[in-house]
Amino acid sequence: MDEAVIYDFLRDAFKTVFGRTDIVLHPGLAAGDVVGWDSFRQVEIILALEAQYAIRIRARESNETANLGELVALVMRKCQARH
Repeated sequence: MDEAVIYDFLRDAFKTVFGRTDIVLHPGLAAGDVVGWDSFRQVEIILALEAQYAIRIRARESNETANLGELVALVMRKCQARH
């Protein structure tokens, strides 16, 4: 799994979840950096990732990610563990 592929998917997910196209995704991006990124939006992002990559992300795992880079790394680990 290539992290660039995950970021491409997340760009579309962020457009859907936030209804905006101006959010620039990068590894250091955190919830506090995006107006409206609350726990409900976090769940929407996690659900989209789970559906796209056929993985399960537990709430504790999601809560332990401090930024987008850590979330992408988690998705990569989950995908690698499937194989």
